[in-house]
Amino acid sequence: MAKSKKVRLEITQTRSGIGRQGKHRRTIEALGIKRHQQSVIHDDSPAIRGMINQVSHMVSVRELED
Repeated sequence: MAKSKKVRLEITQTRSGIGRQGKHRRTIEALGIKRHQQSVIHDDSPAIRGMINQVSHMVSVRELED
């Protein structure tokens, strides 16, 4: 059986949350980002992709393979 590659996402906040909708600020917080320019790593899942899509104008995403 072939071993599948586990994809992880490195998410970095690139734009400030000041003056943004509360929904977007809460999404950034739910991703685990506490400060501007902070990076967090999450497993790739539809829920995480949905959160990234909602705040795509505030974050940058890089795929990491294990």
